[in-house]
Amino acid sequence: MFAKRSLLRVAVAGLFLPPLACKTVSSPPAPAATASPEAATAPAATAAPAEMAAPAATPAAEHIKLQHILISFAGKVPGKNITRTEDEARALAAQVLDRAKKGEDFDSLVRTYTDDRAPGIYGLANSGVTPSADEFSRDRMVPAFGDVGFSLAPGEIGMAEYDPARSPFGWHIIKRLE
Repeated sequence: MFAKRSLLRVAVAGLFLPPLACKTVSSPPAPAATASPEAATAPAATAAPAEMAAPAATPAAEHIKLQHILISFAGKVPGKNITRTEDEARALAAQVLDRAKKGEDFDSLVRTYTDDRAPGIYGLANSGVTPSADEFSRDRMVPAFGDVGFSLAPGEIGMAEYDPARSPFGWHIIKRLE
């Protein structure tokens, strides 16, 4: 019963897409295998300079915890009486993101501005990873929400821009907690 009510709240809050509209988001490719011992002994003349070498791939996180602020506009979140226009929402989202990145208390910003429910904290399991009891599958969330969330390092803040297909409920200002 609790899980059904929680899912309903999240769906109404604008994080879930209707089941038929969900798109599968694939995980980033697995990191390349490490070079063989023979490659380490290759002559220096054939090695690429360090500044030209590709950055080392980091494995994608399997489980993350996020806190977010949803900034929406009229007609985008079912059951919410939001009166701001799309342009007003865009400007507010940019302002709130700037304040968050400057170190303002994120919890306070959530309580003041979110069109979701405070505290706006969600656990996510990456694509192909079984979610724990207190998590949601990334594949069931709005695509841009997971894309931004999994791209952030713990403590980092980013934003999923409004996009009718990838972030249809508005702008998500996201802080990765874990």
